[in-house]
Amino acid sequence: MYIGLNAPNGDIQLPKAFSQLDWEVELVAVIGKGGRHISAAEAPKHVFGYAVGNDVSVRDWQNKTAQWLLGKSFDTHAPVGPAIVTADEVGDPHRLNITCKVNGDTRQSSNTKHMLFNVWAQIEELSQAMTLKPGDLIFTGTPGGVGFGMKSPVFLKLGDVVTCEIEELGKITKKVVAEA
Repeated sequence: MYIGLNAPNGDIQLPKAFSQLDWEVELVAVIGKGGRHISAAEAPKHVFGYAVGNDVSVRDWQNKTAQWLLGKSFDTHAPVGPAIVTADEVGDPHRLNITCKVNGDTRQSSNTKHMLFNVWAQIEELSQAMTLKPGDLIFTGTPGGVGFGMKSPVFLKLGDVVTCEIEELGKITKKVVAEA
């Protein structure tokens, strides 16, 4: 079953006041059954499905303040899509190839089995601090290859095209445009 998400292939705005725009392809887990204090063993029962995410980050904002989350909260950032693929269709989410390309050049290429924290451990951890609710989206982390982490950092610029893809889930493609 596929459920479409809003504008997964729209534009990413480059903020007027900042220039260090970065990409982060991520597996997104969609909570289907809420709960609190969910064990890792029970976590799969709480996932409705999965999607592709791009945790777009404004690194110069993140360096401006200790509150790094704001650097991931700009308008048009954190696109998700192209659809939610239900958990039963995906099976084990810890075996999927994951890539990000900028202007056709591969910047990130890995497999979800190599992620630092698996989906079940993240649900267990998060549900100790908050009640997870149906529809909550969990961005589960990104593999190496983000622009900020390069020996000479590289950031997105106007006109760049970013394609994030996860095996079995599809891909989302976004163009970097000036902030309106």
